[in-house]
Amino acid sequence: MLMRPRKAAARLPNAWLPGADWADRYEVLVLSERMTAAEAAGRAFGRAPRWVGNLLSFRNWLVPLVGLNATADTRNSDLVVSLPLMHSDDSKTVFGYDDHHLLFRLVVDVREGPADGQIVGITTLVRRRSLMGWLYLAAAIPFHKTIIPSLLTVVGQPGQNTPGRK
Repeated sequence: MLMRPRKAAARLPNAWLPGADWADRYEVLVLSERMTAAEAAGRAFGRAPRWVGNLLSFRNWLVPLVGLNATADTRNSDLVVSLPLMHSDDSKTVFGYDDHHLLFRLVVDVREGPADGQIVGITTLVRRRSLMGWLYLAAAIPFHKTIIPSLLTVVGQPGQNTPGRK
């Protein structure tokens, strides 16, 4: 049975980005399967729908034009986010970057769920440092609210361990 991702409470302050002024969190229940946070992140980003990769490639082309840092080019990458890895252990994997407009963290975590299930979550943390950071986040939120649940849908699909785009 495939569980649907759900919005969950994101807590601030957060140790992964002190001073964050925006956060959100989505979770999915994965049944009958165990994975580490790094495996969950690899599954989410390595099996992301093609439209997510295309949208992020467009973002990476567009944001330097308005003075924001683009992440690495995702067109030739197995990882859609191509964000620097900041921390990884069995329960949490943290990606992120800092630029002069905003600080960004993406935290993928796993924890015990009901019965033989496991809850996989993605928390996004942002600390806006300028008007451009505020404007960028305002423009990105509608896309973000579609992208993150779609990444968690892939995590919840059984047998999707092999990276590669659909």
